[in-house]
Amino acid sequence: MSAPRFAPRAVLFDLDGTLLDTIADLADAANLMLAERGQAPRSREEIHGFVGKGIGNLVERCLTEGRAPVSGAEADAALEAFRRHYARVNGRRTRPYPGVPELLAALSARGLKMALVTNKATVFTLPLLMQFGIASYFGAVVCGDTLPVRKPDPAVIGHACARLGVEPAASLMIGDSANDALAARAAGAPVLLVTYGYSEGMPVEAIDCDGLLSSAWQALAYLA
Repeated sequence: MSAPRFAPRAVLFDLDGTLLDTIADLADAANLMLAERGQAPRSREEIHGFVGKGIGNLVERCLTEGRAPVSGAEADAALEAFRRHYARVNGRRTRPYPGVPELLAALSARGLKMALVTNKATVFTLPLLMQFGIASYFGAVVCGDTLPVRKPDPAVIGHACARLGVEPAASLMIGDSANDALAARAAGAPVLLVTYGYSEGMPVEAIDCDGLLSSAWQALAYLA
């Protein structure tokens, strides 16, 4: 069966696990936070499965998954510690996935509008876009603290599309998890998922989407 073809006016991207491989820096910050609290470190594989719903969820799962619960005050202190450590290591070991710079350049050459829709906080997102020279590609950047809601809420897709001047149905979302797929589906946008990203431990093949990409570059095969 041939791949479906889309003719979007805009392409929306997730960040962590889709454009950039950020897990090494996230794991470093998480384990620095745990060490500060006197807790045992987490493996990179564990932390990989915790990424997707923002740093609050990441920190909570690092603290409590398979461990004793913590108080609200303890969770708040741990989140502050994580943010402090991540601010120092953010971008240090992060790398673009293969094919990402070439894909962004190719989409730009076709005149397609692009937006970033991530659950990552703005303070950590914008430095990464600048560090890797990709900020100029995005006509809109919607982060985890841009609106009162985050993915999988479809409002973030609608907000990004409104800023680009397109309807969600005329866009294409590219992400790596159920958060991306659910947000896009609810907003009425088609969605492609990469197989190499962070899907919170869920097999990406089990997530309802319009196609799977083993490399970012393969997205071009879905464009009419």
